[in-house]
Amino acid sequence: QVQLVESGGGLVQAGGSLRLSCAASGRFLSGYAMGWFRQAPGKEREFVAALPWSNTYYADSVKGRFTISRDNAKNTVYLQMNSLQSEDTAVYYCAAGASRYSGASGAYSRIATYDYWGQGTQVTVSS
Repeated sequence: QVQLVESGGGLVQAGGSLRLSCAASGRFLSGYAMGWFRQAPGKEREFVAALPWSNTYYADSVKGRFTISRDNAKNTVYLQMNSLQSEDTAVYYCAAGASRYSGASGAYSRIATYDYWGQGTQVTVSS
């Protein structure tokens, strides 16, 4: 079992930055593909970024603005978010998946790929 706890969310003005953290316990994150998803009010949960070990993948809407990284020594995954826009307002979820896939398959952008989820952290961007 992996327990994931997100933190770092909050209220920020448009153009600002936030860094989300996802701390894991129960297992070492080095053995898992990690992803960030978000869900805005009234919308479905959507892919934001993934870091399956060495490669990184981003949704087109955040490419160039968000950066996913991991610190295996701290058992923590991060999502650095820059140039935030009102459209980025959502609850952000961290996820961990044990299975390996070809990156070209697009598997790491799919919710079903991930086995464990955090409780989410709210990000609100004011315009």
